[in-house]
Amino acid sequence: MLSRLSVRGERAAPGCRWWWAAGAVCAAGAAAAMLVAQSTTLHLNVKLVSVFVNVTDRNGAIVGGLTKNDFAVFEDGRPQKIAVFERVSELPLNLTIAVDTSGSVSKDLRAEAAAAHSFAQDILRPQDRMSVMQFATNVSVLTPFTDKVSAIDRGLKQMHRDFATALYDAIVQGSDALGKHEGRRALIVISDGDDTLQDKTYADALEHALRNQVMIYSLIDVPIEASAGRDTGGEHTLITLAQQTGGKYFYVTQEKLDATFKKVSEDLRTQYLIGYYPQNQLPGVDFHRITVTIPRAANGDFNLRYRMGYYSEETN
Repeated sequence: MLSRLSVRGERAAPGCRWWWAAGAVCAAGAAAAMLVAQSTTLHLNVKLVSVFVNVTDRNGAIVGGLTKNDFAVFEDGRPQKIAVFERVSELPLNLTIAVDTSGSVSKDLRAEAAAAHSFAQDILRPQDRMSVMQFATNVSVLTPFTDKVSAIDRGLKQMHRDFATALYDAIVQGSDALGKHEGRRALIVISDGDDTLQDKTYADALEHALRNQVMIYSLIDVPIEASAGRDTGGEHTLITLAQQTGGKYFYVTQEKLDATFKKVSEDLRTQYLIGYYPQNQLPGVDFHRITVTIPRAANGDFNLRYRMGYYSEETN
């Protein structure tokens, strides 16, 4: 290709003259530019997959101090090369607190507001944002994303009771709103898990959370400790949503809500960020499953939490 361009003086790069000696130089420049363009295009078409991982030991204690070499990552069973690794992510943290104010839960909204206030004050850094939602018959945004605790307080004071429970709608809307923000995304849901509107489904809620890379933290409000009268199906829903998205679930009482928020804060502060560029990807697959392991560990030594996978068209 280079010899044809230099000898025959065929089409040269813009700005080049049509004599033989310069033709070789221009052709080489055009070829180099073409190679650079091809390389850039290939790079842009390969997306970094980010996975936030929490590691605890068999007693539930947080495991810190692990390195990149301690982890192995697989996509659809195929090993991947870790390209990015951080022990504590400095990425912005985007949080939404979604409170169930329906009649199926019995609680003191003022106590919840006080616990959420302490949580916001404790966790928010200048680069972080938080919003507040309530859901019952409808889903309402009480405070848009902000880094101001005073604005969050104003939203929390607007919480009021209603009848039905639009749990899945709240997760869908909350996940979609979080997905518009760069950085880590977490949806903290305070509910008993009882969805009575049946507009959106469990599958809708999980898909929107995964597509938007949202970790769900389920704070399960159980007003009745005995099994009679409890919505155990709803509790299971909140548990599995947390597990599938890399979040965590907690059973809470009014007295322990403040302590539970502190556990959520600690969990978000002790994550490992692992990133990889997919290699040998299975063709024609819409959803890719992620597996993260610590090869040197014996079975049961560590518990790893992370999202179950990602959709092919999702964006970082």
